Amino acid sequence: MLTIISHPDCLMHDAGQHHPEDAGRLYAINDQLIASGLDMLVEHHDAPLATIEQLSRAHDPAYVRHIFDVAPSVGAIEIDGDTVMTPHSLAAARRAAGAGVSGVDMIVKGDANPVFSAIRPPGHHAEYDKAMGFCLFNNIAVAAAHALETYGLQRIAIVDFDVHHGNGTEDIFARDERVLFCSSFQHPFYPNTGFDSDTQNLVDVALPSGTTGPEFRRAIAERWFPALNAFKPEFLFISAGFDAHVLDEMSGLGLVEADYGWITAELSSIAETHSQGRILSMLEGGYDHGALARSVVSHLKALMHLG
Repeated sequence: MLTIISHPDCLMHDAGQHHPEDAGRLYAINDQLIASGLDMLVEHHDAPLATIEQLSRAHDPAYVRHIFDVAPSVGAIEIDGDTVMTPHSLAAARRAAGAGVSGVDMIVKGDANPVFSAIRPPGHHAEYDKAMGFCLFNNIAVAAAHALETYGLQRIAIVDFDVHHGNGTEDIFARDERVLFCSSFQHPFYPNTGFDSDTQNLVDVALPSGTTGPEFRRAIAERWFPALNAFKPEFLFISAGFDAHVLDEMSGLGLVEADYGWITAELSSIAETHSQGRILSMLEGGYDHGALARSVVSHLKALMHLG
């Protein structure tokens, strides 16, 4: 049975009026889960607060302390040009990262699999010592680092199909041979990274504006799947961004719900072959509420092996 980890604190983070990364994203997903009938087939768990120690496995401890220290009790502060903290932001970010830690624990101990973390703020732009792109802590990196350090895993794969390159994840794991990072993204596009990587554990697929499902599928099949099968990951992590959808104004790509179902089914098959089926998926981008919610449901149905 699929497990979904989230927390009401994630709804309280307020990036500001008209900011695309808003609480309505999670409300839309919850509504679509109910409308699709999928909500009756999943278990829901609350995300714990990630500890300073857990966050510091992926981030510079001084950076983690800085984020804790500057968290406002009133008002708002700008951490990065598009990354804001308000009084509830620290708790939301700690829950978002804690969801990944909890998901890893549940999967490794055999209590759940697969697991989807419906959380915000997203994480994949947060670098080792820097917040950016709506992200305070790198949720998927915190989860992966927890799996590596707590359970001694030696081969972890992180795949990221957000429309924006996961520069933070790449920054954190760029030369860690235990981690294979596969990313697809629009290029040229924010954050303008990922197209000139020179390390062996990175598989970046840069896609030009206007790319649609068939081209996306061919590129992923040619670049990601051989690398993943050769690496034989013990655990598969997914940075699940849905802003490459054709209806998402943040994107110049043209994916649809069926494309997210396809990539998820293919990744599930790889996990079944090499990873004992162990998959943790964590929400990243996706800013058209309807497209996001429908794409998440397609993603979850594929994780659950539903038609």
